[in-house]
Amino acid sequence: MIDLTPKHDFLVGIDSDGCAFDTMELKHKECFIPNIIYYFNLQGVSKYAREVAEFVNLYSKSRGINRFPALIETLQRLRRRPEVKARGVPIPLPESLMQWMSREKKLGNPALEKAVAESGNAELARALEWSKAVNRSVEWMVHGVPPFPCVRESLQALADKADILVVSATPEEALRREWQEHGLDVYVRAILGQESGTKKDFLALAAKYPSGHALMVGDAPGDHQAAVANHALFFPINPGDEEASWRRFLEEGLQRFLQGNFAGEYQQALLAEFDRRLPAQAPWVEESA
Repeated sequence: MIDLTPKHDFLVGIDSDGCAFDTMELKHKECFIPNIIYYFNLQGVSKYAREVAEFVNLYSKSRGINRFPALIETLQRLRRRPEVKARGVPIPLPESLMQWMSREKKLGNPALEKAVAESGNAELARALEWSKAVNRSVEWMVHGVPPFPCVRESLQALADKADILVVSATPEEALRREWQEHGLDVYVRAILGQESGTKKDFLALAAKYPSGHALMVGDAPGDHQAAVANHALFFPINPGDEEASWRRFLEEGLQRFLQGNFAGEYQQALLAEFDRRLPAQAPWVEESA
């Protein structure tokens, strides 16, 4: 468990990319996907690689998962597309990366660097180079993206009542840079990213607070699952309707949480709307690999 001594009676975890900041589309379309195409030799099916990667990372129930599982899902789905099979372009599926993911809890570059140094495995080395290239692209590309309207006001309203954490699968260096750029880091107790563990790990801190006093604010099903696993409440930021979601959080959700009338019918209505936003099934035909 991440060590944190409560200062307040409430705990609030907030995801960053696509939740606090409108950076998901920018990062994936301009940083992640071009590097996937380059490092995994998908130039011959780049149209489909882009479509699949956008679906996995932005428009499906996999939205917001760690970059390495997302990469594997993208390659697996791409291998199952008839259009890709018809072109005869080989789609790599790095088995060594999948094996590393199955045994490693902290799915970040430091752990992968260690695995590469110990094994010399070419598949792991390629995945590491891809991940480093993504980070370089993000550092170069992503700046000047402000938080969604009502994020700052929500943090200000919570700051003297709750311990606020950034709970993300993004590398911590990028998180710190983005939260500091816009002066939001002053409101949070800790900035937790992929090197420190998973969102489920971070929200285990809810055990230090009274029942009903921990809340996760997120934009992806994985955020909700991490909250459920730790008996925390969940307020969804709906993809494609983020501004209205944050306004609703500021104007009603935040106070309901602090007053103890968030759980039950109110939360269920939010979750039902959230679930409709992201499909599990792709809009194209997928065959067996």
